[in-house]
Amino acid sequence: MTQNKHNTPDEQEMKLKDPEVADGGDGVESIDVEPTEEYDAEAEAQAEAASVSLAEQLEDARAAIEKEKKEYMFLMAEFDNYRKRVVREKGELVKNAAEKVLLGLLPIVDDFERGLEASKTTDSADAIREGMELIYNKIVKYLEANGVKAMETTGTVFDADIHEAIATVPAPADDMKGKVLDTVQKGYTLNDKVLRHAKVVVGE
Repeated sequence: MTQNKHNTPDEQEMKLKDPEVADGGDGVESIDVEPTEEYDAEAEAQAEAASVSLAEQLEDARAAIEKEKKEYMFLMAEFDNYRKRVVREKGELVKNAAEKVLLGLLPIVDDFERGLEASKTTDSADAIREGMELIYNKIVKYLEANGVKAMETTGTVFDADIHEAIATVPAPADDMKGKVLDTVQKGYTLNDKVLRHAKVVVGE
C-alpha cells in the first residue's frame, strides 16, 4: 500500500503554529530587518543639514575673500597716492633748497660787483686785497652755515676715505711718513659727509 506523502490540512496547520516546525525544525526563528521610514527620513534630514551648512560656509568664504579684495585694492590706491605725494614733496624740497642756497649767494655776488667797481678807481693793492678777504670770509661763513666745512689735511695721517693722493715724495723725517705733506686742493665735507676729496701730497 502506497503511503501518502502529502500532509493533511490539519498537519499543515500544526506546522504553521509550531515555531520549530515552521522555521525548518532547527529552533531558530529568522527575522528580516527592513529600514524603517523614520530612519530614512532622519538620514535625509542630516544630509540636507550638512549640505546647507557647507553652502553657508562657502558663502561666508566668498564674502570674506571679496572683503579682503576690496581692502587690498583700497590699500594699493592709498599707497600709490602716498608714493606720488612723496615724490612731489621731495621734488619741491630739492627745488626749494636749491632756491634758498642760490638766494643766499646773491649778496656775495653783490659784494664782488662792488669790489670790481671799486678796483677800477684805486691803485691800492692792499685795498683790493682787503676787499677780497672780506668777500672770502663771507663766503666761508655762508658755507659753514649750510653745513659745508673745509678739511684740515696738511700734517694729518693719510686717509683714503677723505684724501686723494696725487703724488708721493720722500718724507723729511721719519715721523712724517704716511702723512700729508701738502694740500694741492682743499677737501670739503657736507654735514660730516665727504663733499669733495682733498688732493694731497703724501710722504713716504
